[in-house]
Amino acid sequence: MSFDKPPFTPFANLEDPPLRLIPESEYRIEFARSSGPGGQKVNKTSSKAVLHWSIDGSSVLTGEEKAIIRQRLANRINKEGELVLDSDRLRSQFRNRTDVVDLLNRLVNEVLTPQAERIPTRPTRASRERRLDEKKRQAQKKRFRRYEE
Repeated sequence: MSFDKPPFTPFANLEDPPLRLIPESEYRIEFARSSGPGGQKVNKTSSKAVLHWSIDGSSVLTGEEKAIIRQRLANRINKEGELVLDSDRLRSQFRNRTDVVDLLNRLVNEVLTPQAERIPTRPTRASRERRLDEKKRQAQKKRFRRYEE
C-alpha cells in the first residue's frame, strides 16, 4: 500500500480561520451547587461549573478581536470585564467542566468568524403572484365579514 498521496479531504482548499483555543492559564473555573440533573445527590455536590475569563488579560487575541468579543458577547460580560459562562447540564463536575471550556472555545470562534455578507435577490414571479393571491384572499375574507344593512 502506497502513502504517496494525501487523503482526500473535501473543502481543503477553502480558507478556514484558525481555531482559537483559550489556554487553561487564562481562565478560572469555580464549582457551585447545580440545579441540573442528579436527583437528591444534586443537593450535596457542587457539580455546576462556572468559568470566568478576563478578555482584556488574554494573550491569544488581538485588540481588535477583543473589541469584537466585548461587543458581540456584552450580555455575558460582568462589570469586571470577565466573560462568565456556566454549565450544569451534566451530572458530573468533570463533564460540566469540559462542557463549559468547550462552550468558551466555541463561542469565541463563532464570534470571531466573519459573517458572509447577504446578497439581496429579487423575488421570483411565482412568489410575487403567491403574495398577491394571499392578499386577495385576505381582502375577500374581510369583505365577507363586513356587516351591511
